Amino acid sequence: MQLQAQSWMPDASKDMYRNPIIHADYSDPDAIRVGDDYYMTASSFTHVPGLPILHSKDLIHWHIIGHALQKLQPAEHFSKVQHGGGVWAPAIRYHNKKFYIYYPDPDFGIYVTTASNINGPWSEPILVEAGKGLIDPCPLWDEDGKNYLVHAYAGSRAGFKSILVIKQLDTSATKVIGNAVMVFDGHQTDPTVEGPKLYKRNGWYYIFAPAGGVGTGWQLVLRSKNIYGPYERKVVLQQGSTTVNGPHQGAWVNTVSGEDWFLHFQDKGAYGRVVHLQPMQWKNDWPVIGNDADGDGTGEPVETYKKPATVIKHKSITPAESDECNEPRLGLQWQWQANPKEGWALPTAAGFLRMFSVYTPDSLQNIWNLPDILAQKLPAEAFRVRMKFSFNPKHENEKLGLVMFGTDYGYIAVQKKEGGLFLVCNENTRADKNNKEKEVASFPLQGNDFMLGVEMDKGGVYHFSFGDSKGSITELPQSFTAKPGRWVGAKIGIFCTRNNTTNDAGYADIDWVRFEPIKND
Repeated sequence: MQLQAQSWMPDASKDMYRNPIIHADYSDPDAIRVGDDYYMTASSFTHVPGLPILHSKDLIHWHIIGHALQKLQPAEHFSKVQHGGGVWAPAIRYHNKKFYIYYPDPDFGIYVTTASNINGPWSEPILVEAGKGLIDPCPLWDEDGKNYLVHAYAGSRAGFKSILVIKQLDTSATKVIGNAVMVFDGHQTDPTVEGPKLYKRNGWYYIFAPAGGVGTGWQLVLRSKNIYGPYERKVVLQQGSTTVNGPHQGAWVNTVSGEDWFLHFQDKGAYGRVVHLQPMQWKNDWPVIGNDADGDGTGEPVETYKKPATVIKHKSITPAESDECNEPRLGLQWQWQANPKEGWALPTAAGFLRMFSVYTPDSLQNIWNLPDILAQKLPAEAFRVRMKFSFNPKHENEKLGLVMFGTDYGYIAVQKKEGGLFLVCNENTRADKNNKEKEVASFPLQGNDFMLGVEMDKGGVYHFSFGDSKGSITELPQSFTAKPGRWVGAKIGIFCTRNNTTNDAGYADIDWVRFEPIKND
C-alpha cells in the first residue's frame, strides 16, 4: 500500500491554506479543470516514468494518480542518464472529450500524447515539430476551428532565447503547419521570457509567461485581440516584500463557482521547485494575481489565504511518500534516473520489493550517472525516512544503499566485503564534475536484516542512521548538506549495485520505506 504523505500539509486551519500547497519538486506545473476535477502535470526531465499526473478536488490537496510517459523517446538515448534533458515544461489540456499533454524535449522537439481517460492509456508520443531548443509549448483551439501553439526557445540549444512565437497547428493539433510568428521579444524588458500558457477570454488572447529567471523573476501577462499580436504587456505577480523568490510559471484555473486561481512554482534549491496557489481576479480584462495591497495591478504571493470555494473538499491528502511495498507494482512516487530495464526492481504482493544488484561499469566514477537509482522527491523542509530490508548478496562488493542524491550526494549502505557485511557511509562533493566518493564511516555487521535512515533539517542539512535486527538505532555523527540536481531538487533514492558480471546476482528485499514529519523550528 502506498501511504499518503504526512511530512507537509497545506492546511493552515479549517478554512485557510498555506503555501506551498505541495512542498515537493513539481517544476513548471500546468493544470486544468474538467467538471469538478482538477488535474496537474509537471516537468519530469529524464526521470521515468515521466509526466506525473496529479488530481485534486479542491486545488489544495493533490495526489499522484499516474504518469503519461512510461518510457522516454528515443528509448536508446534515454537508456543512459541525460541530466537536464528529457521532459521540460508541459501543458495539459482537455478538448472534445480528449486529454492532451504537449511537452518539449529541448534536444529533439515538441511532442504530444493523448488519452480519452486521464488514467490512460496514453498514446505513444507524436513529434509535433522537430528541432533543437523548442521549449514550453501550449496549444489553443480557437472558435473559428483553427489551432495554434505558442512556445519559447532554450538558448543552450537554439542559440537564442527571450522570445515567444506562435505557430498554426493542423486540424488534429498534432503537426505544425505554419511558420513561426514572433509575438513577443523580451530582451529589453523581460529577459529569459519562457513558459508561455495561451488562453482566450472575452475576445482577448492571453499569454501568461514568466521572465527574469527562475530564482529572481516575475510573472507577465500579454494580451491582444489578434492571435499574432501586437500584444500589450503587464507584470501581474512579483516577489515584492515576500520571501517567495521567482515567482515562476504556472497555470490559470477556475472553479465551478467562478473563482479564479493561479498555480506556480518557487525554486527552493535542494528542495526543488515547490508549488504555490495564488488567488486571482480580473480587473479591466487584466488578471491580478496574489495580494495587490497598493492596487497597482501587480500582486505579491500570499503566505496563507482562504481556501477555494470548490464542490468537494478533500481530506488531508497529499502526494504519496511512504511505501509499504505490499502491492505488485511500484508506488507512483518512485522514478528511475533513466529508462528502466526489467529486473532493476520487482514488486511482489508478498510484502516486499526485490532489487537485484545491477552491474556498475568501471567507467562510472560515481553514481551521478547511475541509471538504476529508484528515487522520489523531498516532501518537506524537515522530515525523517527509514527503510527496512533484508540483504542477500552473493558476491563481494554488492551493495544496497539509501542516498540523498544531487550534484553533491551522500549515502549509507550495507556492503559485502572480504570478511562479511559492513555498514558504509560515503559522500561525494561535485559529483557532476566526475569527482570520486570518499568513505566517511565503516563498521562490520551481523545478520541480514537492517534499517537505514536519513533525517533532514531545515536548510537541507541531513544525517544518516542505522538499525539492526534487534531494533537498536545508531545515529551517525557526520552531517551533510543536500544539493539540487540539474534543474531538479535533491532526491531520496535506493540503489543496489555490484562491480562484477554474473548470471545470478544477489538481491535485497525492501520491506517498507516510511516517511514521517519532524519538528524543526
